[in-house]
Amino acid sequence: MINVKEAVQKAAQYFEDLYGGQFSHVLVEEVEQDLGDWLVTLGYNDFSILGQIDPKGARRFKVFKIDGNTGEVRSMKIREVEHVE
Repeated sequence: MINVKEAVQKAAQYFEDLYGGQFSHVLVEEVEQDLGDWLVTLGYNDFSILGQIDPKGARRFKVFKIDGNTGEVRSMKIREVEHVE
């Protein structure tokens, strides 16, 4: 069984392997254990909106499902967050 720190490391490494430094300020936002798996939410700044530079940047989130036994990344999903202005 992997612990929370290992689950976060697996999610962060997977994100980095896929996107290779394309995004800035990647941070752990949430971690939850669910039926033996870990759900790790990473947030990051996306400065490109529809191919144009957005000076404010937009905070985006991805949820990674990490197998609690093997540490394998089972899924990566977009997490929509309602923005209040």
